[in-house]
Amino acid sequence: MRTSVRVCAVAGLLLLMTGLAPTVATAAPGDVAAADDCTRGTDDYGAELPCEVDVAALSAVCDADVPRLQYALDPVGTDHRAVTITFVNPTGGPDVVYADQPLSGSVPWPGAVTDASGRGVDWPGWRLEGGRWVEGDEYDWARGSVQVDFHVNPTASAVTTYPQSSASCLTSPERSDVLVAGGDVASAAGPRVRAEVLSATGATAGPVVLVGAGLVLAGAAGVLVARRRRA
Repeated sequence: MRTSVRVCAVAGLLLLMTGLAPTVATAAPGDVAAADDCTRGTDDYGAELPCEVDVAALSAVCDADVPRLQYALDPVGTDHRAVTITFVNPTGGPDVVYADQPLSGSVPWPGAVTDASGRGVDWPGWRLEGGRWVEGDEYDWARGSVQVDFHVNPTASAVTTYPQSSASCLTSPERSDVLVAGGDVASAAGPRVRAEVLSATGATAGPVVLVGAGLVLAGAAGVLVARRRRA
């Protein structure tokens, strides 16, 4: 037994002398894998760079009747060039996640639906019943302020607010299509009237306009006759 121990000791000594002893791998200067799985680089002096992502721009916009979140990110200390965008559902329901997005661009708002041409045809917080829009659906939570997480490695968070409709872009149904409590059509649920509604209104309003114009002319003629009689 003593002989075998001596043999092993001698063998180990020979390995050390000949450079064949096992070595421990050490990290070379450069990228460093942190505990949070963030790959940090080092500067020219070997100091570790910060690993963070700055939200350089963030805005809620409307494009072709589609509510969208427009963003631009500036990652520091990481070579990751894709972002996972998460709209956080505060009700405990499922979040809405857009994976593998570029570092700048835009994504549709949760619950926004487009047609084949890319135009908005459905919006969060509304549902279509019997040809009329009624408030309330599974995306009610997205119509107010909502938290958005941007995970590049690490993660940045921001709070933004659902964009409002304008005269040129809708983020909710139009007033002529909305059904309110009691089954009446809303008179002011949106800022814009659909083009075909305007067209129909123009077609039916023509005779009314002509009659009104005739009454104005008749009144003017009456005033002239009265003036002549006084003269």
